[in-house]
Amino acid sequence: MAVTGWMESLRTAQKTALLQDGRRKVHYLFPDGKEMAEEYDEKTSELLVRKWRVKSAVGAMGQWQLEVGEPAPLGAGNLEPELIKESNANPIFMRKDTKMSFQWRIRNLPYPKDVYSVCVDQKERCIIVRTTNKKRTGWRLLWTPLAMRCAGVHGTPSEIDTSYLWMTPC
Repeated sequence: MAVTGWMESLRTAQKTALLQDGRRKVHYLFPDGKEMAEEYDEKTSELLVRKWRVKSAVGAMGQWQLEVGEPAPLGAGNLEPELIKESNANPIFMRKDTKMSFQWRIRNLPYPKDVYSVCVDQKERCIIVRTTNKKRTGWRLLWTPLAMRCAGVHGTPSEIDTSYLWMTPC
């Protein structure tokens, strides 16, 4: 979808907004039945959360799919029972978009910086994080759905900037 098509779909969507807990929350209802909810920091106007929900084939509302931001911690409004829970030590992937860049963050990386390498696969339009460790071959980070919706967004190796911080808080 070209940028103009995406902007037009945003213009035609039914919008509701409110301020709550220092966040500006905007809910979009698109003519095709899709829903998008965004949360912005009230002071900085930074996008904190973007999530989507689509109706199923029989018309029931589906689960919210997080596109930007961190998942809500367990016990914070999450009423679904957790029968199987993943380890806290597993790497956590999340996305954060700013006005100037798309950011992917990986928390709980178990190895030092020199074990990892980051490259761009132009054909698949994705970023790949590889390790030299034999146990794990690598992760594929797809481009953001926003980048896929907007034509002309391509990543090249020269556009990729990486940083590594040891033991960052969640």
